[in-house]
Amino acid sequence: MSVSIALFTADLRLHDNPVLRAAQRDADEVVPLFVRDEGVRAAGFDAPNRRAFLADCLHDLDAGLRARGGRLVVREGDAVAETCRVAHATGARDVHVAADVSGFAHRRERRLREALEADGRRLHVHDAVTCVLAPGAVTPQGKDHFAVFTPYFRRWEGERPRDVLPAPRAVSVPESAESGALPARSDVADVSPRLAPGGEDEGRERFRRWTSDGVDAYEDRHDDLPGDATSRLSPHLHFGTLSATELVARSRSRGGAGAEAFVRQLAWRDFHRQVLAARPAASYADYRTRHDSWRRDERAATAWREGRTGYPVIDAAMRQLREEGWMHNRARLLTASFLTKTLYVDWRVGARHFLDLLVDGDIANNQLNWQWTAGTGTDTRPNRVLNPLTQAKRFDPDGGYVRRYVPELAATDALRGGRVHTPWKLPAEERRALDYPEPIVDLTDGLNRFRVARGLD
Repeated sequence: MSVSIALFTADLRLHDNPVLRAAQRDADEVVPLFVRDEGVRAAGFDAPNRRAFLADCLHDLDAGLRARGGRLVVREGDAVAETCRVAHATGARDVHVAADVSGFAHRRERRLREALEADGRRLHVHDAVTCVLAPGAVTPQGKDHFAVFTPYFRRWEGERPRDVLPAPRAVSVPESAESGALPARSDVADVSPRLAPGGEDEGRERFRRWTSDGVDAYEDRHDDLPGDATSRLSPHLHFGTLSATELVARSRSRGGAGAEAFVRQLAWRDFHRQVLAARPAASYADYRTRHDSWRRDERAATAWREGRTGYPVIDAAMRQLREEGWMHNRARLLTASFLTKTLYVDWRVGARHFLDLLVDGDIANNQLNWQWTAGTGTDTRPNRVLNPLTQAKRFDPDGGYVRRYVPELAATDALRGGRVHTPWKLPAEERRALDYPEPIVDLTDGLNRFRVARGLD
């Protein structure tokens, strides 16, 4: 009996998984393998929220495989060493894995290829598993990647993605493939109290519900902070419990302005991946330097992390992040702009905090969105500053979002409606009764400081 290995990484699903299908096509039996890679922990990316969500995903993947006659093989240690051990124990000649764009993934792929080939085995890397179009699938003339989203999207939109693959009906796993225990969410400490559940079944059901009652209004409501009208599918895309290719196909089949706006967001995800693939250093260095001399203000950074800046919409967003391990996309833009431009603190400080808490903490999306907002990335208007009061009036006009996450303001009758965004305007006696800080910075002062730092004045 011939054996191949399907090495799961950020593609924890059975539906539309080219890695698993190719491994099955190659051999009589397949080892569905996931390695809890000690390198992820050593690199500081093994955050509690992602570890808990991952545990859900692995349990769900194992259940789906068992329903088809198979099982998930879980190992722990160095991904390369453990994969080679499984290959040796089962006699697998071929290992299949999804391509990825981070420096960590590239190093793992190179090491794995060298180790397998030294032992007479083969590595097959599959593109367009964790994205719709592989990095480099479309490029501008004479360049290796698009640096601006709009021309990229025009090309992206005109390409035909690969066909969506059905889930396998049966999976046959060799008995010689030994597995460790599945991790459990309950074993993970310091998890956000309202972290959403993970797993392919959960992701598919969430997409089904959102498609039936949310996507049609997405174009008009995706920035509505209290309405919470986004899909909340980003964790499932990060872990690959949902296929971006399938989401695009199903959204285009449904049609309408909302579905088209959603597809555009999926294109943004591919855009960032092709930027990082071409410029790996953008995960830690400015993509386009503005020669910033960032302020080292730990007091301000701590107030921002804790949701105690004195600007309610900013604080609500930061508390949502800690409570749910997720943050509304409009709120991500506001909090990033506030840190980097109003407080003039290095974008890497914010990006690190987001990676510590976000269940969808993805190097390409997180780092490049932070750079976009900081003006060191691909934004064609690098010096734009988002005023939190103006943004709050527009996207949280009645203060529902703030009251949901900042309870000390929700309990004050004098802060009904939009007045919740300016608690400093309360009469002095009522203001003193609030356990809520004064604004950490005057917005005009912050704007002037930023403009001077960037040489705009």
